[in-house]
Amino acid sequence: MIFPILRDILHTPVVEIILHLKQSPGMTVKELCAVMKMSYMGVKQHCDALAEKGYLDSWRHPVPHGRPEKIYRLTTRLDPLFPTATTDHLLELLTHAERLFGMTAPEKLLYAFFASKAERYAKKVTVEPELENKALILARLRSTDGCMSVVEMSGAGGLRIVDYHCPYGDLLKHYPLIEEIECEMMERLLGCSVQREVEERSGLRRVIFSLNRPES
Repeated sequence: MIFPILRDILHTPVVEIILHLKQSPGMTVKELCAVMKMSYMGVKQHCDALAEKGYLDSWRHPVPHGRPEKIYRLTTRLDPLFPTATTDHLLELLTHAERLFGMTAPEKLLYAFFASKAERYAKKVTVEPELENKALILARLRSTDGCMSVVEMSGAGGLRIVDYHCPYGDLLKHYPLIEEIECEMMERLLGCSVQREVEERSGLRRVIFSLNRPES
């Protein structure tokens, strides 16, 4: 994973700005200042420099009082910083499997892959009794695998896991079954039903897994 390595080595505000923006639908300079403990002008100059080079874009968000807020977000020019599955090789492998072992072979391989991933996750997730703690652990594990996952509250005590990056996004175009397999994996790990939806707006793409608490 290139990005965590860069963050560990460089320790620069630019890297932190990119990380925070990647894990959000967009942030203002004031919001970035609050989480980074930096001055307004210190953050703004980095955002403006990144925007000038095409790495960030921005839009104005109206507020009840005062001038509209300027919100920054990443552009696709920074995608190479974040991990992606080697789609071409995986597709070639699945295509060969289908030719050699029949039409159901790719599906069986995908199920086996996610079953192995679920087994690895389960060693840390299922030991927690509370759904919130399970979700936090699962989000951290998924982030390690490149999903840039965070846990968010939604509505009246609702809970969801939001992925701001999908390392196998291109593979989904060829095998949409992955969406169903992934939901089933998360349901088994968390012990609750999971609803998946994709939100795409103004260049932002995030995958939202809404967790439905089991009835007591």
